[in-house]
Amino acid sequence: RLGSSSPAMAKRSWRDVQAAGPVPNGESEHVGVWPLDEHNAKLLDAVHPRTWETPDHPDDFVYDLVAVGAGAGGLVSAKQSARRGAKSALIEQHLAGGDCLNVGCVPSKALLRCARAAAELRRGDLGLGDGDGGTAVDFGKVMERMRRLRAEIAPVDSHETSRAVGVDVYMGQATFVGPHELRVGERRLRFRKAVIATGGRAKVPPIPGLEQTPFLTNATLFNLTALPKRFTVLGAGPISLEMAQAFRRFGSEVTVLEVAPEIMGAEDSDAAALIREVFREEGIQIFTNCIIVSVCHRPAETSGAWPEIRVTLADRELVCDALLVAAGRIPNIEGLGLEAAKVECSAGGVKVKDDLTTSNPDILAIGDVIERPDTRFTHMSGTMAGMAVQTALFGDSDALPVNAASRKLSELVVPRCTYTEPEVASCGVSNEKLASRANLEVDVFKVSTEHNDRAILEGTTRGYVKILCRKGTEEIVGATIVAEHAGEMLAEITLAIQHGIGLSQIARTVHPYPTLGEAVQQCALNYNRARWAKLGAAEAGYKS
Repeated sequence: RLGSSSPAMAKRSWRDVQAAGPVPNGESEHVGVWPLDEHNAKLLDAVHPRTWETPDHPDDFVYDLVAVGAGAGGLVSAKQSARRGAKSALIEQHLAGGDCLNVGCVPSKALLRCARAAAELRRGDLGLGDGDGGTAVDFGKVMERMRRLRAEIAPVDSHETSRAVGVDVYMGQATFVGPHELRVGERRLRFRKAVIATGGRAKVPPIPGLEQTPFLTNATLFNLTALPKRFTVLGAGPISLEMAQAFRRFGSEVTVLEVAPEIMGAEDSDAAALIREVFREEGIQIFTNCIIVSVCHRPAETSGAWPEIRVTLADRELVCDALLVAAGRIPNIEGLGLEAAKVECSAGGVKVKDDLTTSNPDILAIGDVIERPDTRFTHMSGTMAGMAVQTALFGDSDALPVNAASRKLSELVVPRCTYTEPEVASCGVSNEKLASRANLEVDVFKVSTEHNDRAILEGTTRGYVKILCRKGTEEIVGATIVAEHAGEMLAEITLAIQHGIGLSQIARTVHPYPTLGEAVQQCALNYNRARWAKLGAAEAGYKS
């Protein structure tokens, strides 16, 4: 039994389980993983063990900090607290590692690597493959590789690893029963401080018929073992576009539906236009300004076959085998007992102050569960966890968090990246439309990657670096990079904004050749070149 406190408990593996569908199941509304092969069994043994010895403490024991949710935010909160001398606990009802490890960053990037390889084999300029688009992809092997690598990464997020650094790990649903007490199963845990880090899930739009249709979300997409011939994606944000490009490169016919006028939301319009052009060339259909009237389906006729899904728009009807819903995220706040904890929330998430404390000053909230959709990234969850630990346990100290430049969320520069090819990475006030919304006057510096030697050699010259500075100054306020490995290139600019490094200083920093990173320096050089000294006509030329 999960949560048994018997000291003589025999450790059981998921390898011994015969499953007919995703596991674990029946313990929560969360979807499990599938298939239960050796790789997923290894994953589950790490992040949701079949047997786990519940910590045993006297009734009057009080934790210094309890983290609810074992995604990136909860893991960092609990582990860092323990490493810094606190008595900490971690509670998770589903899979440790959260969305990132199990159904997000990790599996998606594994698929993107294979998709890139498939695309390169089809290129005619590399001397690889047949160059005519005929290279076949073994989708089963692609997914097995993903499962193997995910299981290889899993131990760092495992319950055993958390316990090894001094964290008490509880498996089950956490429900607050008071401002300083919560319940996990039959156990009651008392705490001085708590961190809510329960994450979020895919938002399902209220489209007639959608709930009755067997659609996919990120929680179920990576359980696929066969490639759908026709793949439709609802939404045009990062998850949507990354998976659209990947599945097209695997061989699916792909259509993207977006209700907004433009893909990629608040990202730079130049970036959105470039990605749209790339997708068109790769054979991906994109429809914007969509009015989705209804969704219906005809069940699969045989076991292992696909259903026939029909998406009716105001001006057309689309038929597909698989429908991925990736139209935003909503926070996991149900069943937490927030009212008993005196924690205020809305449909958008837990309300937090700038220091991440809630309406209960002894309870903080971080990551995707808070009412800040602009910070819903794994790297921000981990960063906020460090901030929360510093505030919760060392509030009397002026010291900064070990992994953040401030204890205030408003003072952090948030980097973000969409891992299409080319990637789109940005931070701060990253484009003119955001500057306009902020009533901020800016100077814009932009350089194309078409003349970057490394881009030429890689055969990936479409892209650019755009840096925005406060008008009349070299103070960088934001940037957008569109390029291969743009995410890596962005870190330099994020550092500069966060720590007040001016654009001229980036220009005066030596960058290795040949790298795409030189494009950042070239963009910065535009600022210096506008100000360099020049010889006058009377001074120029040799005079004897």
